[in-house]
Amino acid sequence: MSASGDAPLRAIEFMRSKSLPMLVQDAILHLIQSGDLGAGAKLNEVALATRLGVSRGPVREAFRALEEAGLVRLEKNRGVFVREIRPDEAVELYELRAGLDEIAGRILAPRVTDAELGELSELVEQMDQAGSIERYFPLNIRFHDRIVEMAGNRPLMATYRRVINEMHLLRRHGLVSGGGLRVSNDEHRAIVEALAARRPDSVVETMRGHVTAGRERLMLAIRLGAASAAD
Repeated sequence: MSASGDAPLRAIEFMRSKSLPMLVQDAILHLIQSGDLGAGAKLNEVALATRLGVSRGPVREAFRALEEAGLVRLEKNRGVFVREIRPDEAVELYELRAGLDEIAGRILAPRVTDAELGELSELVEQMDQAGSIERYFPLNIRFHDRIVEMAGNRPLMATYRRVINEMHLLRRHGLVSGGGLRVSNDEHRAIVEALAARRPDSVVETMRGHVTAGRERLMLAIRLGAASAAD
């Protein structure tokens, strides 16, 4: 059977691997990642069920799972809202993410392949050409996710994705301030160059610097937003 003929079988297998509530959860997570559902937004169970073409039950189950993941909050008699992360919580998440990135970088640096370096470089080039936060953001997610994935440590991968899912609630703000897209991608390029040198200490330093700079960009965005609100 041809590769194209195998595609429907792969799609069926993928669907079998996930329950309907999990698929609904993934769909809502995508809406949060894309910015369609921003921090503080109220989630309407009926509207989401209609939009996704499912009954209300899977949406309700997805809400509970997203609450456990720290992405939404359920308020009695008020409804479900996309979680808003306080500045002090954001700093804590960035500190944790820096540690996870360091572990991934230290594992990957001595064994990264030329093919993997090529894939990461291609993502950097795509981000250079993105031109907008809407196109840049998913590529940015993919770049960092692939680095941790390439490290090949499954517990690290699971922990990293949970932390990053929470950070989706705030990271877009940092990328759109202070020339964030261009500066952020220059830092991505430096990470690839450090990996290509296969020196773990250099990779760790570069990745921590990138996370620290991202945190500072976010704090700047928060300060600018507060100043605008006060005007």
